[in-house]
Amino acid sequence: MSPRDTTEESRRATIRTVAEDAGVSVAAVSKVLRDAYGVSDALRARVNASIAKLGYRPSKAAQGLRGRSTTVGVLLVEIANPFLPAVIDGIQDTLAPSHFRAMIGVGRAQTHLETELIESMIDHGMAGVILVAPLLPREVVARYAQKIPTVLIAYHAPDAAPFDTVNSDDRRGGALAAQALIDRGHRDIGFLAHHGAGGRKPSVVREREAGYAEALTRAGLAPRVFDLTAPPEGRPAELVAFLARPDRPRAVVCWSDLDGLPLRALAAQAGLRVPGDLALVAYDNSPMAASPAFDLASIDQHGRELGRQAADVLLARLGGRSEARHLLVEPHLVVRSSI
Repeated sequence: MSPRDTTEESRRATIRTVAEDAGVSVAAVSKVLRDAYGVSDALRARVNASIAKLGYRPSKAAQGLRGRSTTVGVLLVEIANPFLPAVIDGIQDTLAPSHFRAMIGVGRAQTHLETELIESMIDHGMAGVILVAPLLPREVVARYAQKIPTVLIAYHAPDAAPFDTVNSDDRRGGALAAQALIDRGHRDIGFLAHHGAGGRKPSVVREREAGYAEALTRAGLAPRVFDLTAPPEGRPAELVAFLARPDRPRAVVCWSDLDGLPLRALAAQAGLRVPGDLALVAYDNSPMAASPAFDLASIDQHGRELGRQAADVLLARLGGRSEARHLLVEPHLVVRSSI
């Protein structure tokens, strides 16, 4: 083949012709080009061989568009959590005076959907991303943060350098909830925890549990942790089984209103008096917690403020700041009749 033929072939090469030559999809080629998470060595080798063979070069003009976008991606792990609207409002409060606007994606608590959404945000040239309660391992988040400015909410990684975090001081919140029960004379106080995807406890759960345990230890009491492991559809049965345990604690700190609210309702259905038979403090102070039907004591983590600070931190990254920031928002207990 003459040099002229080679040049003409290079000019004709596109991401589609690379995909055809490698026998893979265009999406697979795109993943290799951006060094996406989950690409096998075999796929990477096959695509790179076709790129070299065809002389394909990604469009520098298209790549140059990235970073000039005025859109910020906001990824939610799921949409059902009543804590999230306040976070979104806070993000939009901060972005509104700027020229940036938010575009929201929902991962539905599935890791592969989270990665696909983040990669799509990168591909569409978004200026930065705010991830709310992501399930991704820290090393995966760090890998994406090398490509796009990234801030995480409800994800504790205080020594991470590639990305920023903004969190409720969950350890402090767990201690506040436990201390409220201790101050009311309770000595048998359990913690109702939650396992996320892959059987892992999300960092916010671990921090709240740690704060609870520290408060009990200071009071000379033994911590008792009960783990919820069922998926959402199986959670009511798991909560009913917890209430029926012969060794059920007399008072409970629940990791979140997501389980605290149904636990309160199921306790009433089981004929248990709250707080007479079961005292209960949860976390989030969601709108339903304040309703007369529940009147659930809960830790307020100030979702709107979390959103505002996360957007501020991201704007500072986009403005050129390079050092990581890890911020904590002080929580407080909202006392209601469940204690």
